[in-house]
Amino acid sequence: MTYPALTAFYAALFALLYVGLSAWVVAGRLSADVLHGDGGNADLEKRIRAQGNFGEYVPLALLLVGLLEAGGGGPTLVRGLLIVLLVARVLHPFGMLAPKNTPWQFACRGGGILATFAVLAVAAIALLLRVG
Repeated sequence: MTYPALTAFYAALFALLYVGLSAWVVAGRLSADVLHGDGGNADLEKRIRAQGNFGEYVPLALLLVGLLEAGGGGPTLVRGLLIVLLVARVLHPFGMLAPKNTPWQFACRGGGILATFAVLAVAAIALLLRVG
């Protein structure tokens, strides 16, 4: 098993993105004067969910891709999955703030969600094919 250097590099980028999302939530809390929860503030609720969604999906995706890379998965597949995941997770918060039922919402939020699901599915299937 080799060190998953590509995944490690992208994990660092994702950590910085998560810090940015967290700071965005903190700024929203400060401007809305809310210490806990969303205080009924719709904008803050969207920020919190964008950050939470990131925290729910990115760790599993990184784990799957890291296992794939460490198990000898090709660098093109690994890099491709990580780039798609990065783009998806950057787009998603923009879609969360977009007006409801707009092309911007569907492209950014919907596209981010679908791309994240695709990364999870492709990495999982690739791992199953390597192990099975």
